[in-house]
Amino acid sequence: MEASLVNTLALQISKSLAKSPSILKEGLGCLIILLQNQKGDSLEKKPYTHLSPIPGLISTLQAIAAAHDISPLLRYLLPHLIHSVITDSDESQTEESSDKMNFSSLLESALQNILLENGLDHMVAKVLLQEYISYGVLSDMSPDSLTGLNQRLLPFVRLLETKYPSALDSVLEGHLKNITDQKEQDLFHQFISLSMSSGKYKILTDSDTSLLLSLNHPLSAVRNLAVEHLKEIIKTAQEGFDESFLREAVLSRLKDDIPEVVLAALTALEAYADHLGPETTVSSLLSLFQRVDLSKNGKWFPVLKEAIGILDDGRLLKDNENLESQVVMELLSFLVITTPYPEYAEHQFTLFITKSKLYSKHPLTKGWSKVLERVVTKSHPSDVVGKANQALIATMTKNLSLMEPSLKLHIIEDLIQVAGKQLSSIREKMAFLVILYTLVQSIEQLSEPHHLQTALNVYSLLEARIRKLITKGISMEVSLNENPKSQIDNLSLGDILSDYLDNLRMAESGGNENWILLTLLLESFIPAIQSPDTPFRGQTWWNPEQLDGQACSYLRLLIRLFDIVIAGASQSHMAFRFKALMQLLFKVHLSDPSDLFKFLSLLWSYNYNLADQLNYTLKALLQTQALYVGSTLVGAQTVSTVKQLVSSSSPVVPSLIVNLGNPIREVRRAAIACLQTLGGAEASPFFPIIEKLLQSTEEIIADPAHVSQAFCSLFEESPMSDKPRSYRQKLATALKEVLRCGCDPKCPSYIASGLMRALQEVNSELVLSTLLPALERLLAKANQEPVVLLKDEVLLLQLIVRKYNEHSASLLAKNQQSLELFIAALKATNEVYQGLPTFQIIALEQITKGFFASLSDEKIQQRLLGVIFDLLVECKNPVCAQTINSVFKAIAVDAEQVAKELAPLEKPKSPATVQQARRQKMQLRKSQAAEPTAEAGCVNWQRVALILELLQHKKKLKNPQALVPSLFNLLNRCLEPLNQELVNFEYTKQLILSCLLNICQKLSPAGGRISPDILDEEKFNVELIVQCVRGSDMPQTHHHALLLLGAAAGMFPDKVLHNIMPIFTFMGANIMRLDDTYSFQVINKTVQTVIPALIQADDGKSSQTGNVANVVTKIINVFVDALPHVPEHRRLPILGQLVRTVGPERFLWVLLLLLFKQHVTKTASTATNGDKEAVLERDAEFWISVCCEFEVEEQLASLINILQYLPTLPEDKEEGQGRNKTTRKKTKEEETAELLFSVETHTGKELRHFKFLSVSFMAQLLASNSLIGKVADCDEVAQKSLQNLEQSLLEEVLRYINTVAHSVEENADKPTAKFWRVLLNKSYDVLDKVNALLPTETFIPVIRGLMSNPLPSVRRKAMDLLNNKLQQRLQWEEGQVELLLELIEELMSIVKRKRKKGEDDDDEQAINRQTALYSLKLLCRSFGAGHQQSFVPVLSAAVDLITDEEEERNVMGSALLCIAEVTSTIKALAIPQLPRLMPAVLKTLKDRKELLSNEIFLLSAVTALQRVSETLPHFISPYLMDILLLVAHLGRITVSAGQSPQLSVRLTSLQTTLATKLAPRVLLPTVTKCYSKLVDTHQSRLGPLMDILKEHIGHMESEQLNSHQSELTAFFLKALDFRSEHSEDDLEKTNEIEGHVINCLLVMVLKLSEVTFRPLFFKLFDWCKTEDASKDRLLTFYRLSDCIADKLKGLFILFAGHLVKPISDLLSQTNLIKTDEALFDSENNTEKSCLLLQYILDCLHKIFLYDTQRFVSKERAEALMMPLVDQLENMLGGEEKFQTRVTEHLIPGIAQFSVAIGDDSQWKPLNYQILLKTRHSSPEVRFAALVMLLELAGKLRENYMVLLPETIPFLAELMEDECEEVEHQCQRVTQQLEVILGEPLQSYF
Repeated sequence: MEASLVNTLALQISKSLAKSPSILKEGLGCLIILLQNQKGDSLEKKPYTHLSPIPGLISTLQAIAAAHDISPLLRYLLPHLIHSVITDSDESQTEESSDKMNFSSLLESALQNILLENGLDHMVAKVLLQEYISYGVLSDMSPDSLTGLNQRLLPFVRLLETKYPSALDSVLEGHLKNITDQKEQDLFHQFISLSMSSGKYKILTDSDTSLLLSLNHPLSAVRNLAVEHLKEIIKTAQEGFDESFLREAVLSRLKDDIPEVVLAALTALEAYADHLGPETTVSSLLSLFQRVDLSKNGKWFPVLKEAIGILDDGRLLKDNENLESQVVMELLSFLVITTPYPEYAEHQFTLFITKSKLYSKHPLTKGWSKVLERVVTKSHPSDVVGKANQALIATMTKNLSLMEPSLKLHIIEDLIQVAGKQLSSIREKMAFLVILYTLVQSIEQLSEPHHLQTALNVYSLLEARIRKLITKGISMEVSLNENPKSQIDNLSLGDILSDYLDNLRMAESGGNENWILLTLLLESFIPAIQSPDTPFRGQTWWNPEQLDGQACSYLRLLIRLFDIVIAGASQSHMAFRFKALMQLLFKVHLSDPSDLFKFLSLLWSYNYNLADQLNYTLKALLQTQALYVGSTLVGAQTVSTVKQLVSSSSPVVPSLIVNLGNPIREVRRAAIACLQTLGGAEASPFFPIIEKLLQSTEEIIADPAHVSQAFCSLFEESPMSDKPRSYRQKLATALKEVLRCGCDPKCPSYIASGLMRALQEVNSELVLSTLLPALERLLAKANQEPVVLLKDEVLLLQLIVRKYNEHSASLLAKNQQSLELFIAALKATNEVYQGLPTFQIIALEQITKGFFASLSDEKIQQRLLGVIFDLLVECKNPVCAQTINSVFKAIAVDAEQVAKELAPLEKPKSPATVQQARRQKMQLRKSQAAEPTAEAGCVNWQRVALILELLQHKKKLKNPQALVPSLFNLLNRCLEPLNQELVNFEYTKQLILSCLLNICQKLSPAGGRISPDILDEEKFNVELIVQCVRGSDMPQTHHHALLLLGAAAGMFPDKVLHNIMPIFTFMGANIMRLDDTYSFQVINKTVQTVIPALIQADDGKSSQTGNVANVVTKIINVFVDALPHVPEHRRLPILGQLVRTVGPERFLWVLLLLLFKQHVTKTASTATNGDKEAVLERDAEFWISVCCEFEVEEQLASLINILQYLPTLPEDKEEGQGRNKTTRKKTKEEETAELLFSVETHTGKELRHFKFLSVSFMAQLLASNSLIGKVADCDEVAQKSLQNLEQSLLEEVLRYINTVAHSVEENADKPTAKFWRVLLNKSYDVLDKVNALLPTETFIPVIRGLMSNPLPSVRRKAMDLLNNKLQQRLQWEEGQVELLLELIEELMSIVKRKRKKGEDDDDEQAINRQTALYSLKLLCRSFGAGHQQSFVPVLSAAVDLITDEEEERNVMGSALLCIAEVTSTIKALAIPQLPRLMPAVLKTLKDRKELLSNEIFLLSAVTALQRVSETLPHFISPYLMDILLLVAHLGRITVSAGQSPQLSVRLTSLQTTLATKLAPRVLLPTVTKCYSKLVDTHQSRLGPLMDILKEHIGHMESEQLNSHQSELTAFFLKALDFRSEHSEDDLEKTNEIEGHVINCLLVMVLKLSEVTFRPLFFKLFDWCKTEDASKDRLLTFYRLSDCIADKLKGLFILFAGHLVKPISDLLSQTNLIKTDEALFDSENNTEKSCLLLQYILDCLHKIFLYDTQRFVSKERAEALMMPLVDQLENMLGGEEKFQTRVTEHLIPGIAQFSVAIGDDSQWKPLNYQILLKTRHSSPEVRFAALVMLLELAGKLRENYMVLLPETIPFLAELMEDECEEVEHQCQRVTQQLEVILGEPLQSYF
């Protein structure tokens, strides 16, 4: 508001209060609120004049101040009040003194009663001083008036000094600096006299005593007198004493251990101080203080007091500030109060030393004595320590604030030095904290450049202590565990210091107080730090590389603070304190969000800084914590702030991107978390990048290298073409922003290099052109001397240079700067940092094939090529040469460009004028003076050799023929060198030959002729090559020449042909004997070139191909023979090259057969028996490796050739010899065959081994992963081309199988029979492997043909192949299905093939028939659903087979399984076969004696029966009875015989099928008939039958059940009579069968309604009571009732009313106490009676248990009570039966009976009757009665209390029972009753 408005409002409020004092509190509140929000300086004095006379003003303000802040109003009132008190003194003579006294009392009341906070105390002191001086100057008072004013103000000054000493001292010190006028100075001293004491301390000496004795006397009194005398000598300057003696005497006595002696020595020291000098004197005194501990010996107090007196004397420290400062600092710890007790010497000494001039006048401790005196006087002893030390901190802080900057800095440095010393005593530890607090509160006042360095030094002290505490992990005290935060807030610094001291005195660590003190220090330290004046905050990057020392120190301090705070917040128990400190740190230093995130960005990325300008190692843990803090803080920012954070002017996003490549997973995870909080900022130029990175979160977290892949996929050009234009623009903008960050000179180089690493896969002209300024800048710095590049800048420069690649190479033609910069990088050879590659190496590595090819301008290519060659000549670094070699090898160079570099030096052109000639001569003289030049026409052989070295293995060379003339010219120069070229040319010749070879290989890669247009034959000088061979003694030169001749043979065969034989002769004599890589390469190349030329020449001379085949075969044989001498690792390349040269489609099989022959005739014969298998396995692997060098077609063709060749060999040696004798002259083909394997020269065993090895290898090759993989990789076109080969191969295999099978038959009786059988199996193995490669369309016709083979084994193998194919494949094409269905007839013919008598292969034929049936089953399963009609004949044939009684049972089992499959598939089409099928199946299951011995057959029959029943349930009724009887029989057999689980599962499935698929009208009559048939003969089979009926009833609908209820009722009445009809049978067996019937009936009962169940139940009730009926029906009925009650639970109560009377009667009839008559007329009457009793009791228990409708009425209770209780004495069945019945049946029943009664009138008779049983004569009955009593009490719980009185007498009797068990049981019952009833029973006894 406006000042006038504020003044008006305040004036009106004041007037209103003056008129109405009753609303004083409200009015003052209004003023306070008004002044809180407005400036009070604008208020005039009028409101004050209205307020001051109001009575109760101060008291009201005091009341308001208790709850609110009234400082705004006091800030207005108090200055006016002080002014009134001072200025009203002149008016005292004329006016009444009431007003004046009113102002004085008002001010005194305000100062006394109101606490001055928020700087009010300082303001009051300042106003008081200013008003005093101002009034004195203006009024020109007389001395008397000044005295009166002083007397009037004295109380206020004293009061202010008492309550606010620091404020008054601060004002006085501050005003002292500004006084210039003498009058003001006099008034100021007058004012000071009001507050300061004038007394001075003097040193007391006793001069009357004279002392002079021996200084070394053992008695201390003597030494004391000696020292006194010595003092007199010093004072009187007596002569005759040596100075050294006096010095030593004084100093030695100061080290005495007797205080009195030392005290006397101090007086002597004082007198002698002028001679000793100040330094020595002070040093001796300080050593005294260091060795004396007053807390242990108070007698030293006078000594130390005297020592202080000496130091206090101005003479010793006069004009020696350093020495004085040393003394003050050394003794500073004595100012700390360590004990509150005045009588202690240490306390007295502290009080004394504070009053000394040393400290009272020292700038640091000035005023401390008065403050301490005031604290000690006015404080309670328990508070003295804390308050005094706190006051000491305040005093020193205030004094430091008043010092000059230089003095202040000097004292602070001294304090830091003192605080950094080792702490030992309690006093020193307390002094450390006091000094540290003082330092923390004082550093804020320091200015630069000292502020930050001092703050760092102070923080180092503080940090060390805090880290030590965090490391120790001291546990909290219990008192602080409850609510530590609130308790700490309530404690003052003095209290904490006092507690800390108490803990130290008790030898404790003071951990908690130490925590609090140090965190409070940290809390004060953080705001005390001042940011430097450097403008780094406004910069985008806080770049330590460019910041000055002050800024770096500031950032280092902030990082260290953040580190310690985050460590404390995450690890210590004072986490809440450190969290508050974190908030304080952010609030004070990083309040601006942009500054905060710049700081966090520095934390995120500084550990990548290799230069470490901040001199701080930032650990990964701190980095991760900072990232998570950043993530949290981002989430708390506003939208506009987040938008700023993700803008291009913020370092946040680049810093996070750099962290995504961090090798530590958790850092990447934290960076991703932080990036996710920025993911919604779509306006950010980085948004496409952020979006892409967040999509790859999991990959980036898992792989640190993935971030570069993500950038690559984002910015690659091909997918960007599909994106909208706006999106491409956003991507381009994002890329430019990232590159801009990397190029920005203000961006830290380590950030830029990190961004470049992330963009290492993003390359384009745009990228390179954007980075050129940065490249130029960094290269300029790199070329400076000395180099000023940082290590991070070196890495950045390397990354930028790597942007020269194929994607950006086109820029070199468009931008001359890019080319010049690249060449400059190529020439930058300085190694800036050891271990880092030079820029030259990096630039060379960028010249890749793609880069060089992308240079569209040939001139640029030529220039770069020349630069590279010049570098190669000039460089002395082997790494550079190696790199150039790699570069040149990789790039594709035009040969013409290289030829220009190889040309001899050109002659200088002749000058056209005389002036030009003269100028040329002058230049020539100057150049010759510098260095001699090569003559014109000479060759620079060093440069040529280096270029040739590069060329000799150069692959990527364009127009290589252009080099041929130049190379032959150089070769000619080597053979005929000039006189001045005195060098060894052997190496040069080898290089030239190698280059020519390389060119030949490029011109004719296949080694064939070339067109004269490419290279004229005349230009290729073969004579020079031959001359090199003849004229050189070097083997390497020979090798190179031979290789070149071999290459030339294919290109110019006519020129080389006449030299072929000499070449081979030379090779055989030399190269073949060498064992090195180069020699074998020569062999390979020669073979590759010369042999084709030989073949070509042979073809030209003769038209007979056989001659060529013989020649090639001989060559291959030579290589095979030499193979054992070839190193293993070279065998495969040599043979592969050989076969590729001669043609694998024609000669691969020849090589394989020759290898087999070599193994049979040489390798296997020389190997031992144990090694033969290993040798064969090794050779087979090698042969497969050889085959896999070639295509699939070539391998299959070779196998066909081998299969065609093997039958041409004789079966055995003898046959072969006889055949060969009759032959005439051998043909070419026969000669070739003889070369492969000569029967004449090998044994029969070798022949058989050769055949077996050939077939075995074919199986291995067909099964090898390499061949299968190649077949799988073939496309559709290749697959079609393979079909013919595969079909031919299969046919050849089958032909060979027939041949071998024929040989098996012919040699069956010969010793070689086993060999032929094994060979046949191997042949089958080959067939299997071929089958795996066959396509289905080829496979099916082949299999059909094989099934017609006369050999059973062949037929079986074919069916096995078919079965495997059917099982493995799930989807078939329709055409394939038709082909497969045609196989049904072939399979049925095999099934119907009858066994002939006298045949030896019966078993094999049976296996074949089983296999055929299995094949039919698989065909039906696969295709029967869609082609049902096709399988009707199959079913008929299978039925015919099982009707044949003589059929073999395994075949019949397979037929049954086939029937099961076919029937379930063709469904209704199988109905016509049922009349034959079902009787046959049932007959097989009935008539077979071996039924159980052949489990598989039994399982097959059951499976067939189950599938037929499941498929055609409505058509099996004629056979149903037989099926049921059979199932019942098999079910019983399965259980008794323990058959397999599979059979049990099948039987269960069959039972379920019969129970669920058949209608009740069909099944129920049949079940009744089966029951009638089985009940008398096979009773054990009734169980499975009843199980079927039970499941059937369970699936019946309600309507069906109602319609068939009468039928079922009749059946169950009949079935329930089983016990009565078989009363004499075994009870256990009868119970089992009856149980099945009852379980079945229960299923029906549960499905009946109440209306339908009631008549059924009563009918059963009448059934059991029928006259003349067997009593056994009672057992059945009550067992049934028990089961029904268990199922129906509470519903059974509706029908149980009629059972009460019969049950009561039966309980009496079965009680031996009641009757002696037998209830049952049989021998086992007792067992039956016990069983009946058990059923009845169980039934009653369930009735009582589920009674919810008051079923047990009074009448029914009376009817049942006595019979039930009497059962306690029923010993029916003996003692064991009695115990079981009572425990398990009777007692639970009676207990539940009591619950069901629910009436205490009925409980009493029940309880009494039970109690009567306790007096029974039988101890067993008494025991049972006690158990019953306990159970009854357990059920009734607290209701039993009404029954307790009558129970106690009976229990008392039983306590003394004659039976010990009863007595013990009674005791247990009593104990349990106490537990149940909850009160002791002893009072009842």
